[in-house]
Amino acid sequence: MRIVRFEESGRNAYGALGDDGEEIREIHGPPFSGIRFTGSRFQLSAVRLLAPALPSKIVAVGLNYKDHASEMGKKIPEEPLIFIKSPSALNHPGGDVVYPRSSQRVDYEAELAVVIGRTAKDVGERDAKSVILGYTCINDVTARDLQVKDGLFARAKGFDTFAPLGPWIETEIDPTALRVRCLVNGETKQDGNTKEMAASVYRLVEFVSHVMTLFPGDVIATGTPPGVGPVKVGDVMTVDVEGIGALTNRVVAQ
Repeated sequence: MRIVRFEESGRNAYGALGDDGEEIREIHGPPFSGIRFTGSRFQLSAVRLLAPALPSKIVAVGLNYKDHASEMGKKIPEEPLIFIKSPSALNHPGGDVVYPRSSQRVDYEAELAVVIGRTAKDVGERDAKSVILGYTCINDVTARDLQVKDGLFARAKGFDTFAPLGPWIETEIDPTALRVRCLVNGETKQDGNTKEMAASVYRLVEFVSHVMTLFPGDVIATGTPPGVGPVKVGDVMTVDVEGIGALTNRVVAQ
């Protein structure tokens, strides 16, 4: 099932996208306690898609692909390297990414995102699948020069609009071998596969849930493959994850 969050006639709602990819069946409330349909139906072309989850936190993972670690001049950490990306950075499918005046280099980072489906604390790797609602695309947009300057991630990755998420949550997919790409103005810049991750999706859920409680709607961004690079105002970034879909956002000036 593909779960969407959308805006229609000034209100926000959740729905399930049909197999035809055109019709949305509205569901009652957030999808974390089961799916119940309201009976209302909408055409995808007639609504505005929103970020499909409203996380209390976005837990991101650094250096989780060996080749990306190498291009950054780093080694794969002994344990997952996690950081928090501000929830206020959340952005929608098609939303503009604002290039901050304080930065001279903003990078794309295509990633598979995990959406948590129920409260999770101290979950074992073998049980991690049971707390996952599904998967979507995320662009971990980064002000790279500020990351280097600060030596920390909070400012560089926390600007408003720096976490585009979507276009929907795919609930029926195996995350272990998915192609992850980023295209800029239609040109492929990143092309990796989740099978190359140092820590698997299920290992990440285990690790993070032993550090902090994960709540329904929380997001884990699982790291980016090699090929990260800068964008400029006017560029169009597309994160494409196999079996899920494409998340497209334009870069605009502040």
